[in-house]
Amino acid sequence: MTFSTKPSRNTLLALALLTVLLPAHAAWAQSEDASLSEPVAEAAIEAEATQSDETIQARIENIFAELEPLRGVTVYVGGGVVILRGEVANEMAAQQAQRLASRLAGVVTVTDEMSRTLAVADNVRPVIERLRTQSVNFIKALPLLGLALLVLTAFVLLGNFIADRQFLWRKIAPNPFLADLMAQAMRVVILLLGIILALNLLGAAAVITTILGGAGVIGLAIGFAVRDTVENYISSVMLSLRQPFRAKDHVIINDIEGIVVRLTSRATILMTLDGNHMRIPNAAVFKGIILNYSTNPERRFEFELGVDADDDPVAAMQAGLDAVSSLDFILQEPEPDALINTVGDSNIVLTFYAWIDQRQTNFAKARSLAIRAAMRALQAQGFTLPEPIYRLRFDSAVNTALFSAVDAKSTDATPLAGRAGKNEPPATRVERGDAVLDVTPDKHLEQKVDAEIQSDPGNDLLDKDVPHE
Repeated sequence: MTFSTKPSRNTLLALALLTVLLPAHAAWAQSEDASLSEPVAEAAIEAEATQSDETIQARIENIFAELEPLRGVTVYVGGGVVILRGEVANEMAAQQAQRLASRLAGVVTVTDEMSRTLAVADNVRPVIERLRTQSVNFIKALPLLGLALLVLTAFVLLGNFIADRQFLWRKIAPNPFLADLMAQAMRVVILLLGIILALNLLGAAAVITTILGGAGVIGLAIGFAVRDTVENYISSVMLSLRQPFRAKDHVIINDIEGIVVRLTSRATILMTLDGNHMRIPNAAVFKGIILNYSTNPERRFEFELGVDADDDPVAAMQAGLDAVSSLDFILQEPEPDALINTVGDSNIVLTFYAWIDQRQTNFAKARSLAIRAAMRALQAQGFTLPEPIYRLRFDSAVNTALFSAVDAKSTDATPLAGRAGKNEPPATRVERGDAVLDVTPDKHLEQKVDAEIQSDPGNDLLDKDVPHE
């Protein structure tokens, strides 16, 4: 196998590139190392001015001659250093002279040796001149200002006209709250367009950016200040969209029970079972726990009864269930149920469950009559409903004193019993009334809620035609 010893063209090109780049790389590395090892010096000011001192002095003097407040300033330039002498009216004029002199090419620094006269005439005259000039300019700009105001007024009227077309917004958004929100947003957008057009007519387009920037900062500050209000407003929007309950629903919101009257843009209005109005902020409603009794008409109640520890709890459960099931208003599907809840110190606690239809039966009255029926059934079948038993222990001295007191009073115990019997009032028998046994729903609170809804039907974000959550 033979190998060619003649170098190829690519090899020669690579060697040539390495020959050129290696020295350059070495020089660059050395310069970099040197720059890193040596401290960095500050940029030196050129000793030679780009212009001669006489040229700089003449240029500054010509500028000051054109400005009335600086005509009394004398200029000396040497080696690029400008020295300002003479008299000026105030500090503002002195600062202006230094600023103008320092802007010229070739100036190294400016030394202020000017004196401030602070004369009344010198300071008042420029102010009067500026006021006169501004007044003349304002008078000249009056037609343009009038046109800008006319354009702005036209846009305001246009925004109000479009926002007041409620039928249009109700078609776009059936929800009244969203319709009003969109109308107000359109009003603001049209107003902003009018302001931008008016500023453009006045030649103040640059002010628009400043206004928008300031509005952003102010809006952020206001947003933090009224965070709770904004949160409540957004919660109102979400509740109006989700419709978590209907008017006249029986609900519990954050442990507050009542009948829903209406949902407004700020609060949810409930009528408590006592007939009082309760306003709950919508932010609390949106984040809170809502228990709705009206969504499902069937509702279960429960109650507890205790029997003696010596009684058979299963037989007691069956007796109570038979009594509860015999009531007309108790639903048979699902069936009533019972269980042993706990064993106490002197009794066995039984828990009974039963279902009713809230559309036809009052919940509280049904539960009350079911308790009475179960209690009577247990008593009729010989079950004891024991009272709590307490055991007292006394020391010997207390026992002796008690026995002595009993012996001393034993002689007149009978007269006392007789007198006690005479002092007791005669027992009064309460006849059973139909009103007590009537378990139909109470319509009084429902009528009050209906009257409240009819008093202001338009101010309600709850809509029965919108899908229920």
